[in-house]
Amino acid sequence: MSDYTLSDETRARLKKVSTASVATALYKRGLRNQFIQGVQPVAVKGEVMVGQAFTLRYIPAREDRNGIEVFRRPDHPQRVAMETCPPGHVLVMDARGDARAATAGSILITRLALRGAAGVVSDGGFRDFAGIGALDMPAYCARPSASTNLTHHEALELNVPVACGGVAVFPGDVLLGDGDGVMVIPAHLAEELAEECTGMESFEDFVLEQVQAGAGIIGLYPATKDENVQKYAEWREKNGR
Repeated sequence: MSDYTLSDETRARLKKVSTASVATALYKRGLRNQFIQGVQPVAVKGEVMVGQAFTLRYIPAREDRNGIEVFRRPDHPQRVAMETCPPGHVLVMDARGDARAATAGSILITRLALRGAAGVVSDGGFRDFAGIGALDMPAYCARPSASTNLTHHEALELNVPVACGGVAVFPGDVLLGDGDGVMVIPAHLAEELAEECTGMESFEDFVLEQVQAGAGIIGLYPATKDENVQKYAEWREKNGR
């Protein structure tokens, strides 16, 4: 488990970058499998999700262990996750990529949001899609599913390393989610990626302006021509970027 604590400054900087920029920055460092596969935003939000991972691991349900009465237990891991995920963190649920059943619904996710979580990500299903989508808190899952989690999942462990959408997620890793999906940033790289990706976003905004004005991309993206390097420097000074 990481002892890293995401600072307000780093969180604010990461909220200004995209999953695409993070993916490129991680690729440069040899990390090629950090984009959570098969999840989508329940509803696209106006801001980027950023928070450290708090995890919940599901295993396949076995009928003699997962009757409806298990929800009466005060120590049921799914319920405990909603009450113990720290404010500012992202609850990451490992459902083994099985979306046949919901890993949570709107009541639980609303409680999570009201407790101050930064978001929730599951590679399984969610029920009550409309209710979850109406929350201000970002939420990502594989697809809607009305079936209770007990039909296919047993909530087993909290805050342990998990696999979500084919990506290893360790407690304390930094999750960044936008309209495209969710990236997992190893905790020890969060600060340097925040700085690097801020610069990448600035450059790509410049490039997009140039392309919209009719410029070709060869020699511009990447900027291999001196004239484009100079144009970018002038653009940054003009725009305070």
